[in-house]
Amino acid sequence: MSETELPYAVVIPTVGRPSLNVCLAALADSVGPLPRRVVIVDDRPLDDCDPLPVTVPTALCERVEIVASCGNGPAGARNAGWSATTEPWIVFLDDDTLPSGNWARELARDLSRAGPEVGGVQGHIRVPLPSHRAPTDWERCTASLATARWITADMAYRRQALEAVGGFDERFRRAFREDSDLALRVKDAGWTLVVGDRQTEHPVRRTDRWVSVRAQAGNADDVLMTRLHGRGWWRRAGARRGRLPVHLAVTGAAVVAATCAVARRPRAAGACAAVWLAGTAELALTRILRGPRNAREVTDMLLTSALIPPAACGHWLRGWWRHRQVRPWKACSAGEPTPTGGGVSWPSVRPVARERVRGWR
Repeated sequence: MSETELPYAVVIPTVGRPSLNVCLAALADSVGPLPRRVVIVDDRPLDDCDPLPVTVPTALCERVEIVASCGNGPAGARNAGWSATTEPWIVFLDDDTLPSGNWARELARDLSRAGPEVGGVQGHIRVPLPSHRAPTDWERCTASLATARWITADMAYRRQALEAVGGFDERFRRAFREDSDLALRVKDAGWTLVVGDRQTEHPVRRTDRWVSVRAQAGNADDVLMTRLHGRGWWRRAGARRGRLPVHLAVTGAAVVAATCAVARRPRAAGACAAVWLAGTAELALTRILRGPRNAREVTDMLLTSALIPPAACGHWLRGWWRHRQVRPWKACSAGEPTPTGGGVSWPSVRPVARERVRGWR
């Protein structure tokens, strides 16, 4: 099959951010074969009844379909999206990405080169950073997407591979680790994953100073990953290890310091408080020295560095309790449509409301 005949669908989960329109415009303007189908998955909660604020480019009008996943999270939204397609390849894009001008042509080349053993092909992510100053903590965090493996910001999966493992695990409720989990299960099922040549830009979105504290919720997802894939999943998934052991030590020192103070043991309380202060200062200093060091960034780093360790520990404990009964994933045997090994019950794709979009301008 030639590159121009290769059928594929694009799935874009969204909560209605304005960046969705920019993503669609870039997709429509890309040189090369257009997708047969573009599924936009509206993942806003059920109580949000306003029409999805989206403008579909003329080139995509006859190809766009909207499905609703009712606030089930990114994993559930992507399941709803790919289950609404019939194409042999499904390309997942984030709604804040910008496919390059040659993206469609390079994607067709990537997929046409994929042998029958290839279950997924990743695109290259480029994160534009300021050239006149050092990047902020949040900009560095976003920039890490450029080296992350198998992320669904731009990831094409063969339908057979998705069906073999049952799609995304909807117990991952955030946009974190659900892509790594899927990649490990696909590889366990006997498929290979490769990196293609296409490029996609992922701009740094604006956010508030507390984003790094909220991001610690990912520690609960790391617990689920360890339950499913064992302690070596970091290396297998090509994921970076966080600072959880240090956060546990720093937070433990703070708790012991407070306990000793209540028990009127000032020396022990002072020693533990010094450990907490040193750990907090080390985290803040590490983040400050790598950034632009302006007043706003320094203030943000000082405030959030004191909150990150206890937030990380709290989410880790929450994940440990919530996923305490999860048993390891095991690749399903040949011919089984969904994973059944290890006693894991994988959530089925929920029925979704669909709306065909035609004639939009």
